Amino acid sequence: MRAIGAFILGITVFASVAVTTGRAADEPPAGASEAKAPATQPPASTVPVTPKDAAPPPSVTIIGASEAHGVLGRDVRSAAGEDMGRIVDVIVDRSGHVRAAAIDFGGFLGVGSRKIVVDWNALRFGKIANKKDSITLELTKAQVAAAPEYKEDAPIVVLGASGSLQPLQVIQ
Repeated sequence: MRAIGAFILGITVFASVAVTTGRAADEPPAGASEAKAPATQPPASTVPVTPKDAAPPPSVTIIGASEAHGVLGRDVRSAAGEDMGRIVDVIVDRSGHVRAAAIDFGGFLGVGSRKIVVDWNALRFGKIANKKDSITLELTKAQVAAAPEYKEDAPIVVLGASGSLQPLQVIQ
């Protein structure tokens, strides 16, 4: 009985399509070519577009939380525990290699302080697990106090770990 009901329902739907369109349900529309109509395109916003010369996906490196830390704003102390200031900038050469760090040195609460530049190799990052840990500078407070002030767009004088002042080599 169900099979007869489904058959009658199918004939009714077929006849309804034929009456509404004036053609059979499986008959192509008038003037249509033998090829089937192309599938409806989704909206343009969902169509992925990949240019022919698209860059490959970037590589991804995961660094563990205990393996690396930011240095800007970190306190710097001498090996003797003297407050040397705070790292305020990182100096890189034209090839992108880190050469030095600018330290806001001296003064009280930012008043009377000046920026000096120390060689990156003079810094020790042994214990900087959290923001309260400081970076150690292998220079004395007297050596750093004698360093000239760092000014942007001027030659940079870098205080080296041996305590001697040496300018960065200028690449022309």
